[in-house]
Amino acid sequence: MSTESHIRPMAVDLENAMDAAWPALEKQAAGGWILRAAEGVTQRANSVWPRDLSGHSEQNLPALLREARSWYRSRRLPVIFQLFDTPAASALHQLLDAEGFTSQSETLVMTRRATDVPVPAGARPAVELSMEPSQEWLRVWWTVDGRGGEDALAVAGKILRGCPSLYALARDDDGRRAAVGRLALPAGSNQGGLYCMATLPEARLTSTVLGIRHRDPHRAGVRRRLLQHGGPGLNHIKVSKARQACVVTHQGFFKDQVSQ
Repeated sequence: MSTESHIRPMAVDLENAMDAAWPALEKQAAGGWILRAAEGVTQRANSVWPRDLSGHSEQNLPALLREARSWYRSRRLPVIFQLFDTPAASALHQLLDAEGFTSQSETLVMTRRATDVPVPAGARPAVELSMEPSQEWLRVWWTVDGRGGEDALAVAGKILRGCPSLYALARDDDGRRAAVGRLALPAGSNQGGLYCMATLPEARLTSTVLGIRHRDPHRAGVRRRLLQHGGPGLNHIKVSKARQACVVTHQGFFKDQVSQ
């Protein structure tokens, strides 16, 4: 077994780390599935995580789906599944297709070792690091990626603070806020996750990852970093020495949402 294959994270490790890095405000276990809700703010925090697919036969899946539908209907939320594109999920994919669920988004998950990367030559932005998201940090991220008003932003802030993280805010040459990033550090995991990488449209920065890398990543117990990327550029993102780990899809059935 090669060193790389030995340290490559298993799908279950990635799923656990991703769940901890973006924690829902409300969770309930249902037959090996985890039902998650956060007042409708972000798909990840308001989705079914079918954590234990191998422990269920195809005959059990319809009953689990009915339970999930009832749980989300009582919260006036649509039913959305977060699924890894793995053979273990094939039976559930087939059931959701038959039930009229549609793919809402795809997220490419890539991993690489937590070693220092040479910084490109040229100017580097001024970067401020903190263990809490400042109001400036939140405003930059929400301007780029936010969905909703002040109430939704407040909920998003609770999600972010649910996992120990390092926050980076980059400024341009004139000292104006320009870009942000977040390195989530889930407790009990040796993986760190890069999230909330957002640059204001008017800002132009170097390709440096906002200085969010630890000079000594092992101080935080991080052996491997994972990066999630979604959107139109799904197949075009390139990260030095990063390996594609999996593709995560969100499948939703929005007719289950109760009129408000």
